[in-house]
Order: sequence, then C-alpha cells, then structure tokens
Amino acid sequence: MLKAPTDKSKLPSRHVTEGPSRAPHRSYLYAMGLGDEDIHQPFVGVATCWNEAAPCNIALNRQAQAVKLGVKQANGTPREFTTITVTDGIAMGHEGMRSSLASRDAIADTVELTMRGHCYDAIVGLAGCDKSLPGMMMAMVRLNTPSVFIYGGSILPGRLNGKDVTVQDVFEAVGQHQAGNMSDAELEILERVACPSAGACGGQFTANTMACVSEAIGLALPNSSGAPAPYESRDQYCIASGEAVMRLIERDIRARDIVTRKSLENAARVVACTGGSTNAGLHLPAIAHEAGIEFTLQDVCDIFRDTPYFVDLKPGGAYVAKDLYEAGGVPVVMKELRKAGLIHEDCMTATGHSMGEELDRVTLEADGKVIHPVSTPITATGGVVGLIGNLAPEGAIVKVAGMEARHQVFTGPARVFECEEDAFEAVKARKYEEGEVIVIRNEGPAGGPGMREMLATTAALSGQGMGKKVALITDGRFSGATRGFCVGHVGPEAAHGGPIALVRDGDVITLNAVEGTISVDLSDAELEARREDWSGPRKTMYSSGALWKYAQLVGSAQKGACTHPGGQGESHVYMDL
Repeated sequence: MLKAPTDKSKLPSRHVTEGPSRAPHRSYLYAMGLGDEDIHQPFVGVATCWNEAAPCNIALNRQAQAVKLGVKQANGTPREFTTITVTDGIAMGHEGMRSSLASRDAIADTVELTMRGHCYDAIVGLAGCDKSLPGMMMAMVRLNTPSVFIYGGSILPGRLNGKDVTVQDVFEAVGQHQAGNMSDAELEILERVACPSAGACGGQFTANTMACVSEAIGLALPNSSGAPAPYESRDQYCIASGEAVMRLIERDIRARDIVTRKSLENAARVVACTGGSTNAGLHLPAIAHEAGIEFTLQDVCDIFRDTPYFVDLKPGGAYVAKDLYEAGGVPVVMKELRKAGLIHEDCMTATGHSMGEELDRVTLEADGKVIHPVSTPITATGGVVGLIGNLAPEGAIVKVAGMEARHQVFTGPARVFECEEDAFEAVKARKYEEGEVIVIRNEGPAGGPGMREMLATTAALSGQGMGKKVALITDGRFSGATRGFCVGHVGPEAAHGGPIALVRDGDVITLNAVEGTISVDLSDAELEARREDWSGPRKTMYSSGALWKYAQLVGSAQKGACTHPGGQGESHVYMDL
C-alpha cells in the first residue's frame, strides 16, 4: 500500500524537490540513488561532528547510520553531512586551545549554511566533544527547525590499582611527575589505561555537562545522553531520535518551541545539581541568544545559587557518567529537582510531550550514592557559583563542587601573568608562593583570542598538592575537569579594559564563593588612575585568518561570547522562507 504523498507546501525542501523548475535539482538526487518517494518526503539533515581527532568523535559515524535508519522507518529522507570539531583534550595547553571556543560558532555557522543551502526540513544533530554540543544546539535554535539532539556518549573509565581513572588524572599526574612524586614509568602506565574506549571524557566535565543540558532543555530524548559510546544501546536511542524528528515535523514542533526561558532555567538547574562545568555559564547564554532570549551569566548564576548540589560526579565527586546512567540518568536527577519544586514541568520536549509528562514516566528513585535525594543534598547550594565585584563588574564563575565551605573564601596577593604559557612555566618551576592569587589575563574571547581553558596550569597545581593553597583567576576559561579555587570568565576581559587588566603584583584580591563576590583592595580612584595609564590591549600574533575574524566579532563572555546579533536581530526565520 502506497503512503500518501507529503504536503511540502510549507517545508523548505520544496525549493529543491517540487515542480518542473526543480528538474535539475532532482537529477542530482536521482544520481545518488533516491527514488520518487524519497525525493518527495521530508528531508532531514543528519549532522555529525565525526572526525579522527579524538575518541569523543570516533563513534558518531556509526551512530549517524542508526539515526538515518530511524528517519527512513518514519517515512523521511535522511541526508547526512559532517562539520568540524576541535577536541579540547587534544588542544589543551598550547596554541591549539585558541581554536576551541571559536569552533563552537563555526559549527553553528556551518550547520546553518548546509541546512540553508540544501533546504533541509529538520535536523538530528550528533556531537561528542565540549564545544560541538552547544554549537549543534545553537544551530538548531538559530534555524528553528524541528530538531533532535543526540550525544555520542561518554568514554568508559580506565582502571588502575583498583580505582577508576579519567583523563583528568593524567593531566594532574603531569604535576605529580614535575614534583618528583611519579616516575616516568608510572606516568606512562597511567596514560595507556586512562582512556580505554570511544567516547567523551567521563567525568562531569563540559561534554557530559552539556549532554545533560540537552536532555534538561528538551532537545534530546530522555536518558539518551547517558549510555557510554561503546554501548550498542546508543544505537537504539539514535533510531528513536530519527523517528522522533519525523513526529516533530508532522506536528510542526520547532526548536524554539522547546528552548524557552523556562527550559533554559531547567538546564541551569541540572548543571548546578550535578556540579557541572563552568562552561555551561558560557554556552547557555549563547543558546538563548540564538532564540533572542536574554539569559546572561548572572541569570545562570542566580539559578546556581539556590539549587542544591546532590549528584556526586567527578571532578569534585567520586563517580563518572556511566555510573550516572546506571543510576537512572538525567530523568532521575530531574525527578528529584521536581520534588523540590525546581523544575518547570510545562516545557515541551523532543518527544512531543511536556517535561512533566516525561517525568511522570520515571519509576526509578535516587540511589543515595551517585544521586542523593534532593532532601539530603551534598551541599545546600549549587556546585557552580557566580561572583561579581569591582574586579569583575560583569561577573565571573567558579566550580565549588566538592570544596569544603572553609575553602570557598580566599584572600591573597596577586601574582600576575600576561598569558597562560607564562603562568604554566612559573607553576612548573614553583615560582609562586602559597597563599597567592594567580592572575592570568589577556585570555578572554577577544584578547586571547579564543578564551582558552587553563587545565594544564590548574592540573599542575593540583598535582603539586597546591590546589587548595593558591587561587587562580582569569578572563579565560577552565576545563570542566578543573578543580580548586579557579575563577574564570572574569569580565570585562583585559582586552576590553576590564579591571583585570589593571591588577598588579601584590594587590590583595578576595574571592568569596559563599557570598558570591570577587574584589581587589583598590579604590575606584586608584583603578581609574591606573586605567588612564593603561597602554591598551596586548597585541597578538593573530592578525589574519579565522581567529582574527573571531576576535573582531566576538562579544562578552557575560552574554555567551557570541559572534552575531542573534534572534533579537533577525528579520526572518529559516524555516519560514
């Protein structure tokens, strides 16, 4: 029995497939083996960030085939394409890290251009590493097509001496090695066993944080982010995602029907209660920006402040993503948040049902080990805290998950470095003192350019046993694997003349994550006098190319470090052309 032809009168692909004038276009489609029925069905872009750079991306190709099967089973025509990704673990600690944040916006841009150029009607986006997740979700919201996101899955934990290990342990082992506490042979053994499979870093670092966000915000199917990359069950979620996007087309449920102010607040709650990456404070505002929603770093941090922290994940806690999945995953976490009245239940999801309806289906309860009951949390406030004060008038952010309250207040003299390399060399050579606040500036979105992460430096400090004995602040970023009193996203950045550009060695800085403040013991008059003497932004070697272009366009970290006007500036929506 033949199915009824699809009414494409309101779908973008009509511009490619319908009517006599599109005969040349259809000839290309016939050349790829499509038949009449395929051509006149909805076209679904299946976008992946597959590459051979790192294990986080390597399984995406396989999973895309399962998505395509789901689309076909639901009478759609999948069209696979790939985009770039820059993997932070490989880029970390050298000039390559400048490409990381810029890649997020390049991913969104290239997905947008591919969808526009070929007039696809919907998208299923697969991503595996840190910036590729928000980049893919930003494209979905920007295009406002029916959209389903799926995470490639986490890596399995390594095992050494009876304990789970992750790449975080390897970064910190570098500091142990430099301190003479680990031999060459011990370091070599650890590096060989820490990452035993495909998948993204296993702790609640940026990839898994944003994977949890994808479910909490409603763009991903419930529990789809949890299964590790090697699990064959991931393919079932991929098939289901392909089928789900076809239902969204049928009901005309688009990305901005799902991503709303309320769903962004739900996502921020999940970041806080899981002790997620500070990078969520950058990516949630950027996703909101695509929809024209004002949702700044401070808005995110306000939610973090009154959300209990009750999911015990690395780097502050004990468990990895696989453990969270086996304990019931994000649905159980959100069910606990609902018990405390901290979830908006009326938000639409990629299933076509509300978040409340989806949570009604969750039968598992908190296990008390990985997921604590919300009524008896690990700490009463979130694992990530916003700071604001005369050193960061636009705010800053710090992860405090796993930190005792007595370690969440720090006062000390500044030790100022003009870039990460200078700071890392000083840390390796022990050219700093206990009790100091290490300041790394000129690493913001524009000034870096690229807002690098400082994991090499922070991990070296932890490896030297100094993680609780010094603090670190920067206008750059920190990896989700960072631990210790490490404050990032200080804004305005040094390149824009923020107070961090004016700090000098010995200035007394106070960081208070309990009260949410960050200050330098200088009067307004002294800061203004220093500003008049300031020689201006540091020049970089990036005077052409993609990073130069990025530096010219990028906005403040407070609003997500975005590179275009966003939803508030648009005069049309792709889906309605």
